[in-house]
Amino acid sequence: MKNPAPAHMWSIVLVLPLLLTVLQTTTARKNGIDIYSLTVDSQVSSRFAHTVVTSRVVNRASDAQEATFQIEIPRKAFITNFSMVIDGVVYPGIVKEKAAAQEQYSAAVSRGESAGLVKTAGRQTEQFQVSVTVAPNAKITFELIYQELLRRRLGMYELLLKVKPQQLVKHLQMDIHIFEPQGIKFLETESTFMTQELADALTTSQNKTRAHIRFKPTLSQQQKSQNEQDTILDGDFIVRYDVDRSVSGESIQIENGYFVHHFAPEGLPTMPKNVVFVIDKSGSMTGRKIEQTREALIKILNDLSPKDQFNLIVFSHEVTQWAPSLLEASKENLEEATKYASKIRARGGTNINDAVLSAVKLLDKSNKAELLPSESVSLIILLTDGEPTEGETNPTNIQKNVQEAINNAYSLFCLGFGFDVHYPFLEKLAQDNGGLARRIYEDSDSALQLQDFYQEVANPLLSAVAFEYSSNAVEAVTQDHFRHHFKGSEMVVAGKLLDQGPDVLSAKVSGKMHMQNITFQMETSIAPKEEEFRTPKYIFHNFMERLWALLTIYQKLEQMVSASGDELKALESQALNLSLTYNFVTPLTHMVVTKPEGQEQFQVAEKPTEAGQGQGQGHFLRPSVHRPGLPMLTGLRLKVRRGVSNQGEALQREAGAMTLPELCFLPDSFDLRLHHYMRKMPDPPTSASKVPVLSSQAVLQSTEKKDKGSTTPDEPPKPAHSKAPAVILPLPGSSVDQLCVDISSQEHMKLFVDPDQGLLVEGVYKNGGFASIEVHIEKPPLHVRATPKRLVVTRDLRNSEYNWKQTLFSELPGLKMIMDKTGLLQLSGPDRVNIGLMPVDDSQQELLMLLVTDTQHFSNRTEGKLGQFYQGIVWDPPTGPDNTTRTLKVQGTEYSATKQLKLKGSPGTEISCWTVKI
Repeated sequence: MKNPAPAHMWSIVLVLPLLLTVLQTTTARKNGIDIYSLTVDSQVSSRFAHTVVTSRVVNRASDAQEATFQIEIPRKAFITNFSMVIDGVVYPGIVKEKAAAQEQYSAAVSRGESAGLVKTAGRQTEQFQVSVTVAPNAKITFELIYQELLRRRLGMYELLLKVKPQQLVKHLQMDIHIFEPQGIKFLETESTFMTQELADALTTSQNKTRAHIRFKPTLSQQQKSQNEQDTILDGDFIVRYDVDRSVSGESIQIENGYFVHHFAPEGLPTMPKNVVFVIDKSGSMTGRKIEQTREALIKILNDLSPKDQFNLIVFSHEVTQWAPSLLEASKENLEEATKYASKIRARGGTNINDAVLSAVKLLDKSNKAELLPSESVSLIILLTDGEPTEGETNPTNIQKNVQEAINNAYSLFCLGFGFDVHYPFLEKLAQDNGGLARRIYEDSDSALQLQDFYQEVANPLLSAVAFEYSSNAVEAVTQDHFRHHFKGSEMVVAGKLLDQGPDVLSAKVSGKMHMQNITFQMETSIAPKEEEFRTPKYIFHNFMERLWALLTIYQKLEQMVSASGDELKALESQALNLSLTYNFVTPLTHMVVTKPEGQEQFQVAEKPTEAGQGQGQGHFLRPSVHRPGLPMLTGLRLKVRRGVSNQGEALQREAGAMTLPELCFLPDSFDLRLHHYMRKMPDPPTSASKVPVLSSQAVLQSTEKKDKGSTTPDEPPKPAHSKAPAVILPLPGSSVDQLCVDISSQEHMKLFVDPDQGLLVEGVYKNGGFASIEVHIEKPPLHVRATPKRLVVTRDLRNSEYNWKQTLFSELPGLKMIMDKTGLLQLSGPDRVNIGLMPVDDSQQELLMLLVTDTQHFSNRTEGKLGQFYQGIVWDPPTGPDNTTRTLKVQGTEYSATKQLKLKGSPGTEISCWTVKI
């Protein structure tokens, strides 16, 4: 029998619902707190983002109410200022050294006040929250400022803004100003809450060096519906961009006595790599983890270049090496490795020490045998989800053993799967050996996270990179030596200019590349460069000094991971002094928020760290004021585990007599009433600027019959002699009846190939429908892979997974990608053939729907199973009884076509078309 829970555990259970209620309801308008203005102003200059969030609220209730200012900010950002204005009095947030802030916090707790220490870390964001009591009819203004350095990852910079007002806001506005003197190469936006109606509230203007994005929805646009007062705004707003680069990829910007040097050379060949994958298959990897690892590993193996060498090591309590030595990434070797990877099963303990040392020995053996090309890069990629439990289990000893074995010869990258992993151990292990650590979040897209990480290190361009500047020109330079430079990333060096330095700043960057050493040299006149940032009103001035400070703090914190003793103390002191000087909330500082007399006097915000054991967990350490009858809660840690999200809930449709989806294309002239069996399909837009939903389209129809007597008024009756077509093709300019295509093959096929459009559509056709569809677009580079379970979008090298029916609105150069809550994804743009995808579940099997519009844009070079019919079609005269047979010639191939009546989408209506089988 289980023992009763101790008394203090019951206290936690009793108070927790109260705390959750406070979090969920304090900002609700029904309590009288009304947010009447919410603005976000983000200024990005040379990849440095300065963001100001201002919220104005009023208490419309007849008694005092608690207002909560809550915002999610990017994890890499540092809060630099917070203030509240109440009745004209400013209550600022003061950044203090961690111990001093904690002392002030503890003193408030000891007086019985409800002080707060709030920190929440999520996958991409962390949360800042402050609560204050507002008198009746009183107004309060909250203002939060945070800053971050946008890092180039997989070929682009990303600015993430969370939009969660939790109520309708009379004045809601976001302004994003981007100024890049190098020039803006491309700019795109993405939103997880935007609808076609909300798109009118989004405007983007851009010239060579500047862009301005504004989002300003009206109250009616924010509403979920006319009858609901809930807001539709709840999700992410993302801006992605890249800059123009010279061949050298160098750019030096100067402002107010500081410089920043960006370096990302273009056009360099990829260096060959020798990569050893070390995969944890211990018992804790059982289930979804090992499935996703296998999926990712197979994809990664097939992305290896033929000039690469590789091997696999899997481990639990024992270590197994797949091949006796490194093998070339030939087609035959990759096929064998893929078979091996597909059979990996999870069981046993976790022997990290022996597994990594085996990888090092493998590389050492190849090196001694002179099998590692001198111009190649050697990488070890470790994936594990737990702490060492077999063999050597002391983390310090493992770190020492691995560092001594590698001896700076190779780079070790550590991926920690989930939240049970000992992440600080992996972080130090990676940093000691020239690599980096990354947490892989347990979610539906874990396999994509693994693939994305691999893509970051898959293409090494340079090794042993060093930056040099004249000693009489600069001082306090940030990190200027890097072990590797990978394609799609960027190295950033910043520093101070000496007061009496030269008028020209000279820089030299040297490194090793494929088969040779290489040097880049650059000279920049200081005065003209400074002038670029002196006058524009749309940038945050003096940003470069803060960029230098922020980058320096980042790097000091990273170095602290591997430091100890006096070195650790010195690094901590330097990072702390910079944090206090520039008012940054970092892992070494807290921000103390003061409040009016008579209220909770203090709240203390601190910066969560990725290495902390609490990463990914919510910490709510807010002691409640002790009230009679309620237990005193002195501390509570809430552990939130990310569950697997629902991937593509099957889209339910009432399809009348047609239940099994197939593909059909319908010409514009059809009077098609799809609402009879697709009622949730959005209506065609009335504005020319909207994306067309239905005109000449491909929609899925059914060949199965319902049971007799099961029809309803909405079900179109199906004549016995009629058979639903697999495909109806709209043929521009054709003078004959429509062409119906029956697909009989059960295979992967190329449906449309149009080199002029830069379009390739492929599909796997099984059991009368599509099991998967892939869309490849050349400009902008985009790949969409759709299955009934999920939707994966690859933009250049970056993968993103979406659930069907998840709202998505993405504007890329010359292309829009939109998905609404019906699950219809549309890819459209000017002078493009528009493609639509949608899942359909007929209760027996899950299949996909393909919709095609604006087929007049197909070129005369279009090919493919269906695309072939957009080349010149030659019809022979009708023959046979009643002229119901004729021959169709396409590219030298003859098809026999039969005149048949086919069911049209409207009830009881049939169409006449010529049917061919392919």
